[in-house]
Amino acid sequence: MSKAGGAGSGPTAAAAAAAAQKQKTLLQRVDADVANIVDNFSLLINVARVQAADSLLKLVSELKQTAIFSGFASLNENVDRRIEVFNQQAENTEKLLERIAEQAAASLKELETHYYSSVARTHQLDA
Repeated sequence: MSKAGGAGSGPTAAAAAAAAQKQKTLLQRVDADVANIVDNFSLLINVARVQAADSLLKLVSELKQTAIFSGFASLNENVDRRIEVFNQQAENTEKLLERIAEQAAASLKELETHYYSSVARTHQLDA
């Protein structure tokens, strides 16, 4: 009888250890994925800054050329066109960042829900 109890506790202990290891692995994956999302978001912001700086340099160059080769009326018209382009780019960037933030929040919510309802976590709380 004690052999049956000993044999029964062996697989249970092994299953608990495997579940704990799987939970640890999943948590490490979640941490890595979240870190990856943060890194990618940072890269996205840095790329946007570089593009904005490049765009401003092009604008300065265009303004210099326009000032040299034409009068102020065309210069003002060119500035107004560029302002419209920049405003549109800013609006598009904000929409993109909002979508990224919504997707990140939804993914995080899904991960939290999955984590808090996981079998391994509920067993851990019961213990």
